[in-house]
Amino acid sequence: MKEITQRDSFSSLTLKAPAKINLFLKVLNRRPDGYHEIESLMQKIELFDILHLSRQGEQISLSCPGNTLPEDRENLAYRAAHAFFSATGIKPGIKIILEKNIPVAAGLGGGSSDAAAVITGLNTLLNANLAREQLIDIARPLGADVPFFVQDCSAAMATGIGDCIQQVLPMRGLSIVLVNPGFGVSTKWVYENFPLTSNSNTYILARDQKTTKDFHAAAPSLYEELGNDLEVVTINRFPEIGDLKKELKKGGAVTSLMSGSGPTVFGLFASEEDAQRSIMQLSKKFGKNVFLARPYIP
Repeated sequence: MKEITQRDSFSSLTLKAPAKINLFLKVLNRRPDGYHEIESLMQKIELFDILHLSRQGEQISLSCPGNTLPEDRENLAYRAAHAFFSATGIKPGIKIILEKNIPVAAGLGGGSSDAAAVITGLNTLLNANLAREQLIDIARPLGADVPFFVQDCSAAMATGIGDCIQQVLPMRGLSIVLVNPGFGVSTKWVYENFPLTSNSNTYILARDQKTTKDFHAAAPSLYEELGNDLEVVTINRFPEIGDLKKELKKGGAVTSLMSGSGPTVFGLFASEEDAQRSIMQLSKKFGKNVFLARPYIP
């Protein structure tokens, strides 16, 4: 569940919706319905969107000040509110203000986290008293990552299409430097162009060499060994992502990977000093699209 600050127990509250990184991501196969089965270790991080929910009117009102995000059914936060009211039978009447800090279409799960924050927030604000599994049932049709953000955990192994969540011990003691190159990447496009049977996807040919029970205790170097299968698609189209990985490693990162379908690249640093130095260097080119974060522990 998102961190919730209750302004008024009867009328409004404010929520923090964290981003996530994929410490590794394996695409296992494609299902008959077109979705892909995956295996991924996901870690929430301290980079947040802020949502303000308040009881108001008789409909769903969403505003996203300071950006060009849609404020209707095209926005996942709006659809999450609609799904909540449909599932519970409660009459709509909510105003949502979304302060967007997580880059859009960046592989960081911002939209999914916003949706989960709306679901859990409405459950609290409206005293619906739904159990966690009921909230997950509402979340699941909205997107594969939304159930992970509904869960009150820091890190999890995601399987199925990403919606089967097994909580694991979180990553600790590392600084996370994130660099977004300033453009978005469509998750749908990446999966549609993923070469499932490619020789480059060696994990599919020998995926039994690793077992999920080991991942929560894995050293950061193992994450890079397991890698992110989707990089083969995104880096082929945007080679600067590969350059960013090299730059982070050169700056002292023990591991550097693309998160999700990209294009955001992260580096894990054992040294805070190296992380700060890397940020200063990368900020010269990417400005405010460089972030320092740590694992988010709810």
